[in-house]
Amino acid sequence: MPVLGLDTSNYTTSAAVFDGREGENIGRLLDVRPGELGLRQSDALFQHVKHLPGLLEQLAGEGRLTSIRAIGASSRPRAVEGSYMPCFLAGESIGQGIAASMHVPFYTHSHQQGHLAAAAWSAGRLNLLDSPFLAWHLSGGTTELLLVRPEGWTVTTEIIGGTSDLSAGQLLDRTGVLLDLQFPAGRALDAMYSQADACYEPHVKLKDLTFSLSGMENQVKALKEAGEKPANIARFALDAVCGVVDRATQEARQRYSGLPVLCSGGVASNSQLRTLLSCYGVIFAQPQYSTDNAMGTAILTWRALKSGEAL
Repeated sequence: MPVLGLDTSNYTTSAAVFDGREGENIGRLLDVRPGELGLRQSDALFQHVKHLPGLLEQLAGEGRLTSIRAIGASSRPRAVEGSYMPCFLAGESIGQGIAASMHVPFYTHSHQQGHLAAAAWSAGRLNLLDSPFLAWHLSGGTTELLLVRPEGWTVTTEIIGGTSDLSAGQLLDRTGVLLDLQFPAGRALDAMYSQADACYEPHVKLKDLTFSLSGMENQVKALKEAGEKPANIARFALDAVCGVVDRATQEARQRYSGLPVLCSGGVASNSQLRTLLSCYGVIFAQPQYSTDNAMGTAILTWRALKSGEAL
């Protein structure tokens, strides 16, 4: 019972096929000019429209689009009223058109729900979606600590903590651009971490599971102006993010005793964060399914189809 999922975020165009057990995701990062921090929505939408046909042709060439039973797409960032971002129109409109031409059901999901589903599945814990759990959504635009509850074939989320201003991904990407790294900069900063020969201790205040990272950006700029070694600046930024996420996670585990913790989003692929949190059982997506991808959208589409057929 294979299904097709599409996700057109502000960073990546992706398409995935899932059959209930196995799946394949293919994606392409959007092109960002050197020195710039992302894209205008109109530019992102244009690139998605250009990229999606090629991704679908690749899946078709691999024989993945035969017998597709349903189509799904990310239609908004979060599953709450008023959540909207034009770039998701590309996947939603193309997916709806494909579904109509194939006479199969079409389902929409939020980008965040897709992240959680992809993370759970790639960690071998798809069963997490059927009971309450805690989750981090750590990305270029979002740093939220969530209480996740099952709702039919999908999940609902309640924000219980996270950043009050700058997201973790924004801090890392702005640090990277300051160091003349290509956007998005998370992977490059991660590679630089081991090259650091000095350790500056970040002081990020945590109150009621909420924290601010804007002060860390100011300190990054100060280190740069002082002529500090790029690897040491990279380590400072990563230590700031990893340290406060670790502290918030431990506090949340005490408040919500017994609930597992899942990490999703591009920042969750960072090796330092994975090492720090994995030591006390936090569940991580495989790195390729931490970043933006359509696999979670396909998984939720399959669950929706299966639920509908069972009625």
